[in-house]
Amino acid sequence: MKKCSGILAVLIVICVLFCGCGGGQEETENKSGSTESENADAVKIGLSFDSFVIERWLRDRDAFVPTARELGAEVNVQNANGSVKEQISQIEYLIEKDVDVLVVVAVDCNALTEVVAKAHKAGIPVISYDRLIRDAGTDLYVSFDNRAVGSLMAENLKAAIPSGGEIFMIQGPEEDNNVRLVREGFEEGLKGGNLEAVYKANCEGWLAEQAAEYLDEALEEYPDVKGIMCGNDDIASQVVRVLSENRMAGKVQVVGQDGDLAACQRIVEGTQTMTAFKSVEILAKAAAEYAVKMAKGEELDRVNSSISDGSKEIPFCMLQPIAVTKKNMDEIIIEGGFHSEEDVYLNVPRN
Repeated sequence: MKKCSGILAVLIVICVLFCGCGGGQEETENKSGSTESENADAVKIGLSFDSFVIERWLRDRDAFVPTARELGAEVNVQNANGSVKEQISQIEYLIEKDVDVLVVVAVDCNALTEVVAKAHKAGIPVISYDRLIRDAGTDLYVSFDNRAVGSLMAENLKAAIPSGGEIFMIQGPEEDNNVRLVREGFEEGLKGGNLEAVYKANCEGWLAEQAAEYLDEALEEYPDVKGIMCGNDDIASQVVRVLSENRMAGKVQVVGQDGDLAACQRIVEGTQTMTAFKSVEILAKAAAEYAVKMAKGEELDRVNSSISDGSKEIPFCMLQPIAVTKKNMDEIIIEGGFHSEEDVYLNVPRN
């Protein structure tokens, strides 16, 4: 991965990561299958993921872990495979391992209140990573402005469908707090326009395959759909597949988020309109730095906002997304070093 150029400064309100990726110390396997360093003096970070079903979480892990190592920390990575029960058990295991700080990508943002309380009772600070854990009073939230993601989707659809019409919303699961925030931004962005959301559905567990069933159902009732808001680019992949089967790909405007390679390919091919790009590498590196500082009891600078978790205001390091379309694909994605020109334009001949 190339270092981000000046272009990427627009991604961030204030939060900036200062360390790049690199090598680390020798790793050993622990009983749960994750990796730890052998340095007894290292800061110990417990990193709990929802799952690795979505491509982007692998990218988060692969940016977070080396960054933490460069800062002298070891990381115990746990994968809950989409199970709330398993995630709670793994967090309890990390508490027993006496980690210095916990970083959690919640399976269910409403189900971790008690286990976070256990961590706090043990004197372990907790960072909500990308998804805000509700009613838990976590010590920091590191994520993107998810309402802005929804606003970018709405603005892009309005611009791409100036005559207006019916649109669908095929979102992620309600258990993900970000889904609510994106929807709020999207619906607010639609106000004053002439687009009408006539069909809404949620893919439980972020299972993109469900989107195909939802779209088949929606097309039966609303065959003249003009645009589709997708919860992420993985969902958009299924949506575009169904549209292709119905000879509608490229005629219906499709928006998603994450900047997945397949989405960037679809954008230059003309079957997806926009992706709300979020540099997960910058997010993960920022979170790793904050985790190490928090473990050492150091002051957290560049925390530029706050957000309510339902019970209290949580310090919020908020990064900004960018709408990536065919027009700025080269500038943002390729020149920024996120995907190569050869990969993005794999199916599109360049003059």
